[in-house]
Amino acid sequence: MSELAVTLLRLSYLALLWVFVFAAISVLRQDLFSATRVTPRGRGARTAASRNRRVPAPAAPPSSPSPSPSPSPTTPPRTSGAAPQRQSITRPPSRLTVTAGKLAGTSLPLGGAAIVVGRAQSCTLVLEDDYASSRHARFFQQGDQWYVEDLGSTNGTTVAGRTISEPTPINPGTEVRIGQTVLELRR
Repeated sequence: MSELAVTLLRLSYLALLWVFVFAAISVLRQDLFSATRVTPRGRGARTAASRNRRVPAPAAPPSSPSPSPSPSPTTPPRTSGAAPQRQSITRPPSRLTVTAGKLAGTSLPLGGAAIVVGRAQSCTLVLEDDYASSRHARFFQQGDQWYVEDLGSTNGTTVAGRTISEPTPINPGTEVRIGQTVLELRR
C-alpha cells in the first residue's frame, strides 16, 4: 500500500473519531438541558403538597360549665422580698424551618399530617441537596411530641449531632441535619 493511501486512511479515521466525539457531546448536552425543569424555590416558595394541604384551625378552649369564677389569684402571692415566680407556658412548635442549606429561610406550617423531606417531587418539603435521598426523613407528631424518623436514607439523618436509626423525639430549636440541609422546629 502506498504511503499516500495510509495517510488518507489515518486522516479519515481521525475525522471519524472527531465526528463521534462531537455527536456524543451533542447528545449529552441535549439530555442535560432539555430535562432540566426550573422550579421556584426560596423564601415564600411552597411545594404543591403544602399548597393543597389545609392547616387545621386551633381548637377553642373548653368553656367551663359553672358560671362562678374560680377563686384562684392571677398572680402568686408575694413573700417577704422574693421576686414573683412566673409559670413557664410552653407553646407547641408551629413551623418547620430550614436554617442552613440551599433552601435556608423556607418554613412550613406544622399541622396534624406528617412532613416527608427528600429530593422526590412527591415529598412535602423538596430539598435541592445532592446528599439527601429521594425520601430521606419524616417528621410526625404523636400526642404533644414531635418526632423525626430516617426513612432508610443513604447518608443518614442526625439529630443534635447524633445519627438516628429509629424515631427520635425532637424539641423546638434542636438541629436536624439531612445532607447539607439543617432543619429546626420553631414556635
